[in-house]
Amino acid sequence: MAEQARLAVEVTKAVRVPVPPALVRTVLARAASLREVEARLPEGESSIAVRITGDRELRRLNRLYAGDDSATDVLSFAGTGDHLGDIAISWTRVAHQAAEYGHPVVPELALLSIHGMLHLLGWDHATAAERKEMSRLTLAALELSDLRLAPGRL
Repeated sequence: MAEQARLAVEVTKAVRVPVPPALVRTVLARAASLREVEARLPEGESSIAVRITGDRELRRLNRLYAGDDSATDVLSFAGTGDHLGDIAISWTRVAHQAAEYGHPVVPELALLSIHGMLHLLGWDHATAAERKEMSRLTLAALELSDLRLAPGRL
């Protein structure tokens, strides 16, 4: 029997946020237990680094790595070996989008964390079928942490 996959998540808060890093670690660990997600994780221990920051940094990273001079809510950067990669999340966007859709900041932060992890594991949303699959996996992962999004968010 294969060794069960484990995910170590390092969270850095570059801005003040009213959410403990343990929340992001727990959400991603639970998401990693989804059958489809677990199947894409390397055997043994793997890691992801999550940086919660602001629009200015996300804009700089987006410009530098994607050639897009605008802020965005989440960016994923592929890693090597057992380090799956890095995720950068704009807390400014988390708060704005949570207010826009009418749900708390915790499910929005969880949504963006899961979204970033799915990208690191090879999922994308360039087509309608891909968007549907990423949404299905995201909602299933949120359910594992007993989190709900407002209707219409996904």
